[in-house]
Amino acid sequence: MAGVTVYTTENCPYCRMVQAFLRKYGVTYETVDVGKDREAAREMIRVSGQRGVPVTVFGDTVIVGFDAKRLREVFGTSKAEEVSDVVIAGAGPAGLTAAVYCARKLMKTVVVSENIGGQATWSWAIENYMGFPTITGADLLKKFEDQVRGHDVDLELDSIESIQKEDEAFVVRTVSDAVYRCRTLILAPGKEPRTLGLPGEARLMGRGVSICATCDAPLFHDKPVAVVGGGNAALQTAIEMTKIASSVALIARRALRCDEVYILRAEEAGVRTYLHHEVTQLHGDATLSGITVRDRDTGEEEALDVEGLFLSIGLAPNTKFLAGLVALNERGEIVIDENGHTNVPGIFAAGDATCVKAKQIIVAAGDGAKAALEAHEYFERLMGGQSTCA
Repeated sequence: MAGVTVYTTENCPYCRMVQAFLRKYGVTYETVDVGKDREAAREMIRVSGQRGVPVTVFGDTVIVGFDAKRLREVFGTSKAEEVSDVVIAGAGPAGLTAAVYCARKLMKTVVVSENIGGQATWSWAIENYMGFPTITGADLLKKFEDQVRGHDVDLELDSIESIQKEDEAFVVRTVSDAVYRCRTLILAPGKEPRTLGLPGEARLMGRGVSICATCDAPLFHDKPVAVVGGGNAALQTAIEMTKIASSVALIARRALRCDEVYILRAEEAGVRTYLHHEVTQLHGDATLSGITVRDRDTGEEEALDVEGLFLSIGLAPNTKFLAGLVALNERGEIVIDENGHTNVPGIFAAGDATCVKAKQIIVAAGDGAKAALEAHEYFERLMGGQSTCA
């Protein structure tokens, strides 16, 4: 299929997933890096109205973001139903590690996820993963992905809509109407970014408002931007944006909750910090043109002329599709024991969407391995020691 163009930036994980989807279905395409080609960036914005990537263009068809359902409608083919030994829901550190362990146990393994790498890919720099003194989240998870692709694992880029138990199998249905049946299930859906909940936010998402700075930062060269949040991720984003934007404002509702080293780096980089402030309004019709912030102590408001607003205000468990399937706690996290067992036999879980206290990449990877080993043990008992791939 000729004439497919994917507008990308260098460090955008969602851009890589669009390309992986197209390769999987044998679609020929060309990529255009709008972080380096300003004219191409203007063309992308003209065609799509977006200041965020990826954007896929095929004739008059424009697909914004990694939209698994739309991509499958335009480029995909239907997939015959078959029963797998295990389906892994999620492809972050926990899900990818679980996939390697299951594949090594000769289990017929399917991974279903709307993204590869999860929120870990948004990290500008990771300094606490053993073996890598400093590495970007995208680079680390690319190594995870490469290792998974070296095994017999079916990696399906799609978003799960529901999971049900039917007879002796679990049935996974996706937004693009694909169906996967399995005998065991590993839940590793990770977390999803929180948003501000302000009027106009959904309309301006990708049009100045962004939840993925590593994806969209290159589109804001020499433009004023703001970052919302007070944790390590927000400070890292603000620091990195000073290398790209004309000015950077950091807006935090309370005192900063980050490592001291980031506070010093932000000061040295010239980040303008608004502590005890919150964003109350977004301005702009077609694109973001500014925001209003309010001092939470005095009530005074100030208008900031910014063209980019990067949200780093925390994450919520991506578990809405699990309601009624497994036990969740009051925070919406999957309740598991020390070995990754849920309250449902045959369903295991790992990663940041579980009740495990430590939300770290290295912890998620370790728990993904544990969940896989437990799933294999359960599967062996279920099959009487006979693996379908043996």
